[in-house]
Formats: sequence, structure tokens, C-alpha cells
Amino acid sequence: MSAAASSLNLLFIGNSFTARNDLPGMLAALAVAEGVRIDHRLISVGGASLRTHWNKGEARRAIHDGRFDFVVLQEQSTLPVKNAARMHENVRLFDGLVKQAGAKTALYQTWARKHAPETQQAINEAYESIGKELGATVVPVGRVWEQFIQKHERPVLHDRDGSHPTAAGTYLSACVFFATLLGRSPVGVGEGVEGLEPGEVKLLQQAAATELRKRPRA
Repeated sequence: MSAAASSLNLLFIGNSFTARNDLPGMLAALAVAEGVRIDHRLISVGGASLRTHWNKGEARRAIHDGRFDFVVLQEQSTLPVKNAARMHENVRLFDGLVKQAGAKTALYQTWARKHAPETQQAINEAYESIGKELGATVVPVGRVWEQFIQKHERPVLHDRDGSHPTAAGTYLSACVFFATLLGRSPVGVGEGVEGLEPGEVKLLQQAAATELRKRPRA
């Protein structure tokens, strides 16, 4: 996004990892605090893979008709570990359609299950390799989650099921999206988050900002 741009139109395609706690809405709230309007649409099916969305057709129609700046693709959370080749096939399908529509592909790199942190490396590599191949923007949420959990016990990012995000987890994800798509630090942006202490909000913002400095946006 250029420094002069004042709005973005985003389509999110995914499942409950995107829908839980309204990630698109959290991102839009952060952006508006910086004078950027984000219009967003979410197409979400519980537990769905990108292939499920492709076969259903709604996401394909939305990409064709929507005039989006970015289409955000979130693969089913364990598929990058179990079958990265299949995931890559799914992303290639959508990326071709996204480019035909004049939009850009953004890949929502998700996080490992709480009980299996060792799988994060495979998740990272799956997203980053296909991102490099296609010239897509990788939003490194999983990588930031991993680093945050290694350093901080609170706020807790995983919900009780060890899979989905708490409000803190979704907020950290939104901060990473903010840093990646807008190219700006989220530190000091906005008025906080319900249920989180100001110090916790600052920690989460700083974690996203650190990743922005380390991994400049393509």
C-alpha cells in the first residue's frame, strides 16, 4: 500500500481462524485510527480448506466481481503440515483468478496448535515458499505468534481448545496484518481492546512491529 493511499478493499477467504473475534473488523478499527478506511468482506466456512471454497464457487464469484485490492487466503490450519503440496495447488488456483481480477494475493500464515508447537516451522515454510513462487504477500501471523509465546506467558493467544485464538490472539493477528498490508507500525495505534490491559495491548503491538522491521514487505 502506498503512503498516499487512504483506503483498501479486502476479501478474506477462510474459516473460523479468520472469523473468530472478527479479525477483519479488528484490522479495520486499527486502520481507521490511522486515517485509512478498510472495506472488507469475509467468506468463511467452518473448518474449510481453500479447495472447499474453490469448489463451492462463492469465493470465485466474489473475486471476479469485487474489485478488491487484496484477496486474503487462509488455508485449513493443519493442511500445510499434512500436505503442503495440496495447499500449494489450492493457492495457485486462487492466485491465478486474483491476478486476472487485478487484485493481489495475501497469504494468512496461521499458527500451530498449542499442543504441537513443533509444527510451526512446516506451516511457515509452506506459506513462505508458495508466497515466494507467486510473488504473493505473506502475512506472518504464525511466525509472530511463535515468537511471542516463547517470550511471554500472557496474554494467552490460544483459546481453551488449544486451536482457535483468544481476543488477544486475534488482536495480535490484526496488528500483523496492519503492519504488513499498510507498511506501518501498529505501536500506539487505537484505543485498546476490550478485555486486554493497556500493557498487554502494547506488548502485542510491539511484537507485530518487530516482525515488520525484520521482514520488510515485498
